[in-house]
Amino acid sequence: MKLRSSLIPKAVLAAASVALLTVSACSSDDSSSSAGSTTAGSSAGSTGASAAGDRGPITYAEGQDTTENGVIRQIIDKWNAAHPNEQVTFKEQAADADAAHDDFVQHLQAKQADYDVLGMDVVWTAEFAAKGWLQPLTDQYALDTTGLITPTVDSATYNGTLYAAPKNTNGGLLFYRKDLVPDPPKTWSDLIAKCPIAKQNNIGCYAGQFANYEGLTVNTAEAVNARGGSFVGPDGKTPTVDSPEARAGLQQLVDGFKSGDIPADAITFKEQESQQAFEDGKLLFLRNWPYVYGTAAKDSSKVKDKYAVAPLPGVNGIGTSSLGGYNLGISAYSKHKDTALDFVKFVTGEDAQRIIGEGQLPPVRESLYADPALVSVMPYLPTLKESIMAAVPRPVSPFYRALSTAVHDNAYAALKGEKSVDQAITDMQKGIETAGAN
Repeated sequence: MKLRSSLIPKAVLAAASVALLTVSACSSDDSSSSAGSTTAGSSAGSTGASAAGDRGPITYAEGQDTTENGVIRQIIDKWNAAHPNEQVTFKEQAADADAAHDDFVQHLQAKQADYDVLGMDVVWTAEFAAKGWLQPLTDQYALDTTGLITPTVDSATYNGTLYAAPKNTNGGLLFYRKDLVPDPPKTWSDLIAKCPIAKQNNIGCYAGQFANYEGLTVNTAEAVNARGGSFVGPDGKTPTVDSPEARAGLQQLVDGFKSGDIPADAITFKEQESQQAFEDGKLLFLRNWPYVYGTAAKDSSKVKDKYAVAPLPGVNGIGTSSLGGYNLGISAYSKHKDTALDFVKFVTGEDAQRIIGEGQLPPVRESLYADPALVSVMPYLPTLKESIMAAVPRPVSPFYRALSTAVHDNAYAALKGEKSVDQAITDMQKGIETAGAN
């Protein structure tokens, strides 16, 4: 999750990092097409596959670094200072996540070797792995994942094989008005039971991201996963959403709109709109990404000093957040795979992960969530750890884009009352089947 979390609009991200805070997800992202280069050596350059044991200069490609202190450049500078013969060049792509994805696809389809290490939104990993574009991290390229948060490793695993390394992560949080609700709800039923407090204060009770886009896939997945449902099997292809658990999860959201506990205008909310509603004092509870912790602390926020965070509520306890963030993959066409692997190991190590944390991005090393220096800057880190430890990656599928469209289109129809929950889930299953067949 750059905080774009793989999930958050870029304009929001830029504001968040300037204001102070992080993250994803999850999630999510403006268009532009300029790419700069931080070069401390030469790029890998031309087409061709690596021979095992080859070492030399490499190129690291990722979307625009929107962090205030240039996290990626800091990490590369630290590596380059210690590796004069294996310098890393940063190929900075467009800020727009779709543009960055399409650039990767163009280079990898052509089997070009000019991108050695790829900074990928977590949902791209399975797609690139299924197409044979990533070097599996097995055998001589094995990566020790000890100390890394398990769900982040799961997001980099496709069909039982590790194809990437987690770089930074993201998880959803429940923001709540601590002046009105001293103790946050632990379960969804607890949250709904507190909604009369919202009515007494003439504000909405709960909102997330319910417009017809990727954010609705995330919110739907969290409701479905919390009840034990899923969307595809371990192979990333077989649809599994046609289940009582998935129906119960979607029904939860539909019931919220019907009762008014989720205000009607939330059907238009993306990250920024829901954030603004909370900061304007119009909501008791908000599901959003950690960056809101910083934006809600601004002087312009009507809830400054009046809010706190908790893990998302589930059925019987902590809920199931969708996981955002970025993974690092080694191109199957890299000429210097050994150097690429060592750089990936370096980025997942404690020193580089500390730089990531200091840049307001959630790190993937579990130990850093209790680090006093980081917690002093990001007080929500211990809570975020709870969220991430219970998180589930968005469906790990080689056709994620089409799958996501099937999910949010049908969920949106159910929330609008245009389809029954049963019909929406049935159509979601058919849509995923069609996506896998194409």
